[in-house]
Amino acid sequence: MSVKKPSKKTTRGLLCLGAAAAAFATAPVALPALAQSSGPAPSASSAGEMEEIIVTARRREESLQDVPVSVSAFTGETLDVVGAPDITTLQQITPNLTLQVARGSNSTLIAFIRGVGQQDPLWGFEPGVGLYVDDVYVARPQGAVLDIFDIERIEVLRGPQGTLYGRNTIGGAIKYVTKRIGDEAEGKARLNIGSYNQRDAIASFATPIGDKFGIGGALAVYRRDGFGKNLNTGAEHYNKEINAGRLSLEFKPTESLFFRLSGDKTDDRSNARHGHRELPGVGGVPAVLSDVYDTNSGLGDDNDVETKGVSLTGEWEVNDIVTLKSITAYRKGDTLTNIDFDNTPSPTLDVPAFYKDDQFTQEIQALFTADRWQGVAGIFYLDASASGAFDTILGALNTTIATSGKVDTESWAGFADLSYDVTDQFSVSVGARYTQDDKEGTVFRANYTGIRSPLLGGTPRNPVLLRTNYTNDKSFDQFTPRVSATFEANDDLTLYASFGKGFKSGGFDMRGDAIFTPNTVNGYEPEKVDSYEVGVKGKALDNRLTFNLAGFYSQYDGQQVTTQVAATNGIASFVDNVGNSRIWGVELEGAVFLTEGLSATYAVGYTNADFKEFLQYDLVTQRFIDVADQRVFQNTPKWNGNVGLTYNHDLADNNGTLTFSGSAAYRSKYSLFEIPNPALDQGSYWLLDAGIVWTSASDTWRVGLHGKNLGDKQYRVGGYNFPGAAFGNSIIGYYGPPRTYTVSLEVRF
Repeated sequence: MSVKKPSKKTTRGLLCLGAAAAAFATAPVALPALAQSSGPAPSASSAGEMEEIIVTARRREESLQDVPVSVSAFTGETLDVVGAPDITTLQQITPNLTLQVARGSNSTLIAFIRGVGQQDPLWGFEPGVGLYVDDVYVARPQGAVLDIFDIERIEVLRGPQGTLYGRNTIGGAIKYVTKRIGDEAEGKARLNIGSYNQRDAIASFATPIGDKFGIGGALAVYRRDGFGKNLNTGAEHYNKEINAGRLSLEFKPTESLFFRLSGDKTDDRSNARHGHRELPGVGGVPAVLSDVYDTNSGLGDDNDVETKGVSLTGEWEVNDIVTLKSITAYRKGDTLTNIDFDNTPSPTLDVPAFYKDDQFTQEIQALFTADRWQGVAGIFYLDASASGAFDTILGALNTTIATSGKVDTESWAGFADLSYDVTDQFSVSVGARYTQDDKEGTVFRANYTGIRSPLLGGTPRNPVLLRTNYTNDKSFDQFTPRVSATFEANDDLTLYASFGKGFKSGGFDMRGDAIFTPNTVNGYEPEKVDSYEVGVKGKALDNRLTFNLAGFYSQYDGQQVTTQVAATNGIASFVDNVGNSRIWGVELEGAVFLTEGLSATYAVGYTNADFKEFLQYDLVTQRFIDVADQRVFQNTPKWNGNVGLTYNHDLADNNGTLTFSGSAAYRSKYSLFEIPNPALDQGSYWLLDAGIVWTSASDTWRVGLHGKNLGDKQYRVGGYNFPGAAFGNSIIGYYGPPRTYTVSLEVRF
């Protein structure tokens, strides 16, 4: 497919944006409370200057201020000081990022960057934002709401990363980087006590064993009562019961060889989340509960999400120029869950379900470094399987629609990215990736009389109507290039421009109904994004101020949209490649040290996303119609931002340091689905956080008090929309956490 260029007007606007930023950086200005991508609490040297932050956004170590990629980086220390509980905190401090807990579970992740993502966690659907843990790709969103412990940093890469992180990084990538074992033994233990009977215990250690071996590990136990209750069963609702752990063994036989074997496991047994009824049922019954965290579910409260994995990383420094790296990994996940869509004791619209998945990945990299050029090349292989089953129980019709299926994926890719310094100030980078995906999908869907099907523990019996029963296979391949140019105007100012292509594989609709939509057996096609970006990164005022500004324009084609609508005696589900859209926006991050102890940060993002064509299947006419003027982008507010202040005060007589922090995060209104719905769409809101932390002079003890959502704002992060008498008028919403307080005690040794 030929690459379509943005309009001249858009191109001029992006170029002018970069020029304006360059002029701003070199002009003498009064300093506002700027921020940078080091996060909510910028780190500083003893002289009060910004410390250099090293990232691996291009699979090699580079300064954050030099890399020609729109990336935010947050150190583990920074996130620890502000009391970040898990990676969804990044949504508040990263421009144009949506990172939420999915519907029905405490640990399933929904991610969007610059309007591109995927909110459907059903097996077979690919995420639009790639998640990597120590360069290991995590294919499924279940268990991906990672708690923040034992990490070195988290990087958020915005825009298509189709060259180096090519597996479904059409919107961007999130990198979770854990610490390597140092030369000295160290450890820490932390206890959190807070609102809703919160009680967390986290411990980690790392120690060398002789000159060549090292061992490290971490264990975390999270407990919290629910924000609400199931008024029907008395069980906690929105509670937390998670155990997680990691263990690493490192071996360095020579100065040029390094091996790391790591294993991790997370078990989330928090109760199922059934949401909150947003509108009364038909005839006014059942009524809407006054507390948005309460439910009246009769389906059951059991929920269990278990994920685990093992990886082996090997590095060989062949010489001063070439380093070879191998990353081998296996991951497995099992989910058992229940979602009561109608929120009543009756089985009006209940969905019990289970998911299973496993994946094997192998990546081999060759990294090159010379006087004027650097780069990486490699191959990537994935062999994955995802399966599951669920019942759609329609009590009013005495009918259960059973759905089960499986999708097997085998993927190969070859990639390379090379940078060359044409002069001391000007460099170019060229990258490319070729991906080949082979998929086989099996889908079964049938109607059963009565409550629960044999697939989910119901009485063994034959279906009364077979709706879907097929196995099919498809192959997809794509070439995704990336080019960029970087100009270092001086030591404190870097400008760049880039073009990149993103690709997300096609597949098969695991809910597909061959009676309503016969073409579902043919599957759906890939998504593609062409993205243009210009940016400027700078430092000023003797390295006390940094700022990163980027403007982007994306052409989004073949977007995969899941639609579920009420139909005669059932629910019709179909996945369409709806057409094309245009997305453009701006991002600005920065940090500034205002005085010796006072620093400020801020981040602001703007996204303008508009469908140019949205082809939706009409069940009545059995034809596609263009409804672009009636659709909007989901989970994509136009404006989002954050401003924070941090003040460090050294106590007299060497009694340690007090750190005061406060932040305000804003998101403008947004829709939870492509079809606007006043009952579910979320209006604009602010979230206010604050904290105070005491750290001993020896850095051995740390005591903190953190308040989150101090305004006690109620805001939706997800929902379902099934109106009509047969479905109990089930329009339900899921909410973010209310106001909470946490006291933490940490000891380091």
